[in-house]
Amino acid sequence: MRVLSWNLYHGRDFPPDEVLFTLRSRLLRVTERNETHVQVNRSLSREFSGWLADREWDVALLQEAPPLWFRAFQRRAAATGVRVFTSRNVVPPLQRLAAFANPDLIASWEGGSNQLLVREPGRILERRRMTLTLRPERRTMLWARAELAGGAIACFANLHASAGLPQKASAELLAAAASAVEWSEGNPLVFGGDLNLRPGRHPAAFAELRERFGLGEPTGPNAIDHLLARGLEVVEPPRQLAPEERELTEPDGRRLRLSDHAPVVAQWQVGSPEVLR
Repeated sequence: MRVLSWNLYHGRDFPPDEVLFTLRSRLLRVTERNETHVQVNRSLSREFSGWLADREWDVALLQEAPPLWFRAFQRRAAATGVRVFTSRNVVPPLQRLAAFANPDLIASWEGGSNQLLVREPGRILERRRMTLTLRPERRTMLWARAELAGGAIACFANLHASAGLPQKASAELLAAAASAVEWSEGNPLVFGGDLNLRPGRHPAAFAELRERFGLGEPTGPNAIDHLLARGLEVVEPPRQLAPEERELTEPDGRRLRLSDHAPVVAQWQVGSPEVLR
């Protein structure tokens, strides 16, 4: 079972050269270029959905995903899915229109969502959500029980925890993990997303996830995007993809780098459906 987690940065690009982020690009939608990369201010729905469709995964956990891209992701990736709205969904129709007209200007005020996709012939059997905080931003865990190809059953929890507030993020993380484990009723569980905590700086939260909930090792000491598993045999431990792996080639040969987050991938072996104690 291959699992991918990715914060999509509201469907925007993030080149490595900060000089390319200009006021004229943000206001006038001018494409900025250096010798190797571009910074664009246009809808990248086709680019993100194409990237997801071309990757090998069985389940994908997405954060900061534009809500309107949900069906395109399912269609292009041949997947079924569930979605939950997260922060800043105030007047969705107007926000979506503004995001299409000028993605960089409206930025995160486009309104976000957590999405969970399962590649066919897998299917989602049950879905739940848990709202952890409403202020300063809405933080909601999306959970699902899925039947994978071959008939194995596993559960998945997708969370985008609070940024810049480690105590708040820790509390959200532990509350979400408690519910995810309880709802999973002994089925294997993958718990992940943009957790906004670095294990090297905040080891206590990850130690509790491991000792109290049986969740495995995080992606790395300096990562904030994680995939942690319970009741699964590790085939390939969680790792961040290199920046170049989320880049696409523009017609002029320059590179377009998607999102400001690196996707995290991992692979596990799903064993027999024994109940975990």
